[in-house]
Amino acid sequence: MPPARRSLRRRFCLASLKVLAFASLILSVSTIAAVGQAKSSPGEALYQAKCGGCHSVDENRVGPRHRGVVGRPIASLKDFDYSPAIKKLHGVWTAARLDKWLQGPQNVAPGTKMYFSVPDPSDRKMIIAYLATQTLPSAKH
Repeated sequence: MPPARRSLRRRFCLASLKVLAFASLILSVSTIAAVGQAKSSPGEALYQAKCGGCHSVDENRVGPRHRGVVGRPIASLKDFDYSPAIKKLHGVWTAARLDKWLQGPQNVAPGTKMYFSVPDPSDRKMIIAYLATQTLPSAKH
């Protein structure tokens, strides 16, 4: 993707995140009702609603793809351009670390491109549980 288009997409996503953050505060009750009616798991529905604007399980978007994120070394995808703030982090994305990250990415890695947080502990737990099910395909022997 050309740099100008990527920059436009990032600006659009950041603006969208601000709108989504405000809307999530207003619509939290209706989100819970929608999750209860969804055919997918509650964690998947929350992931799509709260993370899907910038992330995908299988494709890099504004943020990196998430398949296999639980247990993956931080900033390790070769085909994603991580921010310098993320590149400074070390270790692995564990459930506990993802929980802390989702509480406030700027607190974990000041200067990261991600500003969106998930304030509700139950929502974070369901999203992380869903991500833990999104493992990489096993290698064929």
